[in-house]
Amino acid sequence: MKTLLIMAAGMGSRYGGNKQTDGFGPNGEFIMDYSLYDAHREGFDKAVFVIRRDDLELFEETVGKRAGSVIPIEYAFQDIHDIPEGFAIPGDRVKPWGTAHAVYCARKNIDGPFAVINADDFYGRGAFRVLSEFLSNAGKHEYCMIGYELDNTLTENGSVSRGVCGVDENGHLTAIEEHKAIARENGVIANTFEDGSKKELKPKTIVSMNCWGFVPDFFDTVGNGLKDFFRINSGNLSKCEYYLLDPVAKEIADRTATVKVIPTNEKWFGVTYREDRDSVKTQIAELINKGVYPAKLW
Repeated sequence: MKTLLIMAAGMGSRYGGNKQTDGFGPNGEFIMDYSLYDAHREGFDKAVFVIRRDDLELFEETVGKRAGSVIPIEYAFQDIHDIPEGFAIPGDRVKPWGTAHAVYCARKNIDGPFAVINADDFYGRGAFRVLSEFLSNAGKHEYCMIGYELDNTLTENGSVSRGVCGVDENGHLTAIEEHKAIARENGVIANTFEDGSKKELKPKTIVSMNCWGFVPDFFDTVGNGLKDFFRINSGNLSKCEYYLLDPVAKEIADRTATVKVIPTNEKWFGVTYREDRDSVKTQIAELINKGVYPAKLW
């Protein structure tokens, strides 16, 4: 059984609200509705949403009610208290522990190969097709990441943060270098560093958009990494986060896993800024007009 794990516990600070549950389709569909639809068509058997406990009713009454009759849906809660035994939470800690912790919180819902995506990102059906194909044949500690061309991931409404991927001769991920201020200016794509210097990036540069494929062994890696995270950051646990890339990078460094980078020419889009909303609605409408999606998904 292949599972789609959708991380939906975050709030969009730059967007100015809960972008995961903003309606973009003609019948109020969320972006994640289209991911669910594509994943189901490409052979995923179940979906697990990682959400805040307070949002359960909202999800059940919206995307759950719409898609639940077509694909089984379960919910996992990203709870700040869901951590390995033997560790204490500082009194001033408010938010959960990051994206790797979000995956950790879904460990009891998944017992087979699974994909991980963001709720507020549109990935394209081709991404789910190759994810499904890879996961159908993945062995122990064999993971994958869908690599997007940088030019297909930009917004016209501001700079974006992207992870630029290093790939070896076998097509395996070697590293991801975070670039936090990428924008297109006068037809040139460049990252601006904190000191004001710029680095030009080629349009076809492969970047990560948090679209991953894993097998269940990964939960052990995340759990052990979470213990290390608490030990290393014992004096700074009020704000630090455990990102999904952290356990992936450790396994790459230790050579205990491989991550196949699968390039795609799908166009990513999302709502980094509130000004992106109209563009996303327009792009979804165009896909409906082309027959990629029905006007009413479910």
